[in-house]
Amino acid sequence: MTAVTPPRPSHIVESKRMAPETPVATAQRAAELENSLRRVIRGKDDVLRMALVCIFAKGHLLIEGVPGVGKTTLGQALARAIDCSFQRVQFTSDMLPSDVLGISIYSAIEQKFEFKRGPVFANVLLADEINRTTPKTQSALLEAMNEGQVTIDAHV
Repeated sequence: MTAVTPPRPSHIVESKRMAPETPVATAQRAAELENSLRRVIRGKDDVLRMALVCIFAKGHLLIEGVPGVGKTTLGQALARAIDCSFQRVQFTSDMLPSDVLGISIYSAIEQKFEFKRGPVFANVLLADEINRTTPKTQSALLEAMNEGQVTIDAHV
């Protein structure tokens, strides 16, 4: 089986042991990120702080709200601030898992299948109205979120 995982930004380095100056530098960088986000999103300091906590914890962020409160703007600003790719998916009842994950397309020129990555391979993905799509599509998204991998054409 072939593993297909979302890309990880090359500038993110994982370390088991931190040097003494690293926590100070990390806190300084977090404060810089928060300040840069405050220039884009005003009056929502608690939301910005929790969004950064989710990023640092390698977690997922659920943002609820009526239309027009800046959910997409927050996602785009976060992605720009940490130099990552951003994609937005509007879920509908007729979506297929391949609309989120990607699809293999046959190339007659190269005489082989090429995988075209879907939006789930973005570093920051805004998934809007997940509850409107089919359980199979929801499952594909949740697999990518929980396990950091996707299953396409029976390959993991």
